Amino acid sequence: MMTTLRAVEAGDLEQIYEISLVTGDSGRDASALHRDGKLIGHIYSAPYVRLSPQTAFVAEDAEGVAGYVVGVFDTTAFEAQLERDWWPALRNTYPDPQGDPALWDEDQKRIAAIHHPSQVPAAVVVAFPAHIHMNLLPRLQGQGMGTKLLDLWLSKARKAGVKGVHLGANAGNHNALRFWGSRGFTRLEPPLVAASDRTVWFGQVLRGCPHAVANW
Repeated sequence: MMTTLRAVEAGDLEQIYEISLVTGDSGRDASALHRDGKLIGHIYSAPYVRLSPQTAFVAEDAEGVAGYVVGVFDTTAFEAQLERDWWPALRNTYPDPQGDPALWDEDQKRIAAIHHPSQVPAAVVVAFPAHIHMNLLPRLQGQGMGTKLLDLWLSKARKAGVKGVHLGANAGNHNALRFWGSRGFTRLEPPLVAASDRTVWFGQVLRGCPHAVANW
């Protein structure tokens, strides 16, 4: 079976959770860092599959789903949807960590992110209202599948009239930084975003929009 790209299906969710985990440590396997293997997926992939399946796509080979790209065209609206339809149940399941954050383990850090989601810089959302997350298992890497998944998602965004898309990459994931920089994304710098040693923000204009260009 060749690798095929298709729209996400509800039955893909467990495999997407697994991909999120085994690529969750700056592109490496995060299984050893977490007691609860679903925490990364709860934040970065599963809500898109459940709440916005029309903008989620997977790469499937003979062994199953081995990569995905998820995202939304309107970040602000999606954040409101998460607060209404996604975070409440998880917050009931996972109590907000207490004590010194410097002493938290990786599970506690993820749980804290569920209770206190990080906010994308407002200027980034104005200029690039859409956002994406993408991950591939090692067996699909280096075959152009990431580019194909990205192109599929961006083509849908352009047809929908989206003016720009952003993403945040882990500063330690050097392969990802090279990938995004070579696929039409521009690294966003201060004053548009605050300087950070953890997250590198990227943006790409998808259609003519002077306001977007003026912001970066």
